[in-house]
Amino acid sequence: MDIQDIKNRFGIIGGSPLLNRAIDTARQVAPTDMSVLITGESGSGKEVFSHIIHQMSARKHGAFIAVNCGAIPEGTIDSELFGHEKGSFTGAHEARKGYFEVANGGTIFLDEVAELPLGTQARLLRVLESGEYLRVGSSKVQKTDVRIIAATNVDVYNRVKSGKFREDLYYRLNTVPLRIPALHERKEDIYLLFRKFSADFSDKYRSPGIQLEPDAIQMLSNYSWPGNVRQLKNIAEQICVLEKERNVTAQALLNYIPNESATNLPMVSGQHNKEDYTERDILYKVLFDMKKDMMDLKKLVAEIIQSGGNTSHIIADNPHYINQLYQEAELGSGMEPTLTIKKPTSNNNNPIEYNYANDAEEVEESLSLIDKESDLIKKALKKHKGKRKFAAQELGISERTLYRKIKELSLN
Repeated sequence: MDIQDIKNRFGIIGGSPLLNRAIDTARQVAPTDMSVLITGESGSGKEVFSHIIHQMSARKHGAFIAVNCGAIPEGTIDSELFGHEKGSFTGAHEARKGYFEVANGGTIFLDEVAELPLGTQARLLRVLESGEYLRVGSSKVQKTDVRIIAATNVDVYNRVKSGKFREDLYYRLNTVPLRIPALHERKEDIYLLFRKFSADFSDKYRSPGIQLEPDAIQMLSNYSWPGNVRQLKNIAEQICVLEKERNVTAQALLNYIPNESATNLPMVSGQHNKEDYTERDILYKVLFDMKKDMMDLKKLVAEIIQSGGNTSHIIADNPHYINQLYQEAELGSGMEPTLTIKKPTSNNNNPIEYNYANDAEEVEESLSLIDKESDLIKKALKKHKGKRKFAAQELGISERTLYRKIKELSLN
């Protein structure tokens, strides 16, 4: 059976090279009893490939059981997979066969296998190595002859490195890796799939057929499809039922495709040490702002010295710096600005001399990062009239971090 025959038999649409490669791998591994680990994004069609492997194997007349490991509570997953004896736990009123016993001679498809508890992983490893298992509450060894096909939408090796998945089980399951391409990797198939789905739903609901305008086809191809084939199928069904105009434009399609440039989802905190990152970020911001202010001041002082004290054109040429100095003086002290630039006068034609050692008033500036951080937060709060949401945005940190910093620095 060639690739096109498999597509026809299992209803697979598309001609992407990545898709064809995945089908060819499934076709070659199917006659063996090797374990297969199918990886791919959610909604990309991993279960379809498990059916291909089972139906093209010598076990095709045996049972095929699909188990969603992420949907079964941790306390009952062992009982579901391996069975239990009467009275082995509360509510076990009679003995029960598990999936491995029921599927003897057939195939078990373990979807979301990365969600299995570590204890269950040890039991599964024993089945893979020797075909033996124990019912919950029993000491009698049971034997089974089952082929295991596993699937996951996460990086299992990363879970191995974090200690959440057994390394030995990973290598036993991953005897043959089979990767299903995401929909955004098979752009040439998107419109074909949409036509197939829309035609099916038009027949189902007895509605006129859907036609996409060229701009709508382009939009379908450019969208990222995070929900993959499942999402595309849902949108095709919505359009067939809800859209009054049967010639769909890109503008009409926007009513069904989520806007990728905006999201109303709440911020996820605690991920990748987010709090630590924002603290580091605000300290960097303080240091960079200090450096910029020093460079601006050096530039002004150098121009004043070069001009012999004539500040009129300097103020006119640098209004941004002068205004910023006045504003920061006001914000920092809460008083009238104390920055004064005076033009030195002379009653003769002699050049003006400056005695920097005697005339300059030296002010020692605090170099404490905590003081600078506190000062920056005060400025942001004053600028936005105490509105912490906008102050946090100005500082480039989250509101949660800003609340905590205000509490730590006693800025209430």
